[in-house]
Amino acid sequence: MKNNCTSLYVLSAIACQLAECLDIQSTEILAADLSVLSEMLESLLARRSIDIDA
Repeated sequence: MKNNCTSLYVLSAIACQLAECLDIQSTEILAADLSVLSEMLESLLARRSIDIDA
């Protein structure tokens, strides 16, 4: 199993830098947009899985 600690470290560093560079409102909007992106990718992957299984 691949260790994801490096990815988590990079994401944490990115989050900290963004929080330092953006104002609160911009950070909230970015967080919401990234959540939507995550959900859309999850949906697309689920649809691909269904198509592969069919």
